[in-house]
Amino acid sequence: MDSENVDESNESLVLMDQDSNGPKKWIEGGLYFADPPSIMSTISWNCCGLGNPRASQFLEDLVLQKKPKFVFVCETICKKDVIERLKFRLGFEACFSVDPVGRKGGLALFWKVKEEACLLGYSNNHIDVEISLEGTTKWRLTGLYGEPNRAFRHQTWALVRTLRRNSHLPWCVIGDINNIGSVNEQKGGRPYPNYLINGFQEMLSE
Repeated sequence: MDSENVDESNESLVLMDQDSNGPKKWIEGGLYFADPPSIMSTISWNCCGLGNPRASQFLEDLVLQKKPKFVFVCETICKKDVIERLKFRLGFEACFSVDPVGRKGGLALFWKVKEEACLLGYSNNHIDVEISLEGTTKWRLTGLYGEPNRAFRHQTWALVRTLRRNSHLPWCVIGDINNIGSVNEQKGGRPYPNYLINGFQEMLSE
């Protein structure tokens, strides 16, 4: 199992307001916090089949090592009962999953503390939750699996645009978008179509 396909994010909010007229407050994106929020770890992985014992063991080992609060997995290719059993093995209190369509797709989002996330919506390509962590403002986390078929890639861009309009909360998107934003991101293979790069960049610029 190749760990290079795992996207791990460890982000710390470290901007500080320099207002000398009162106590300093930590800010991120114009949002003020009374105290600096703690570092939060997330993991995103296109596992290509979570029913495989090697894949589930790899995820267990990764969670044990990184201790994330949230884990998003796409291409699970397994049903909800498998995901539920894995939730307990990972030591998480909550999860939400979307079943695959035949032998393709499938999503799962695990989170450590049940009360810290509330489901906002989902589809075959995304899981959207609102996050409430102690000491921070509410924010939004979306696990996204981009349409793998290039002919339908525009559907992913349309989904992101729709999701953006659904809420004004601070927003973090993780997952496998199945697109690159520049030719510099490509490693080998045939030249990536310009219309896909341009369409993706237009969506990001909005």
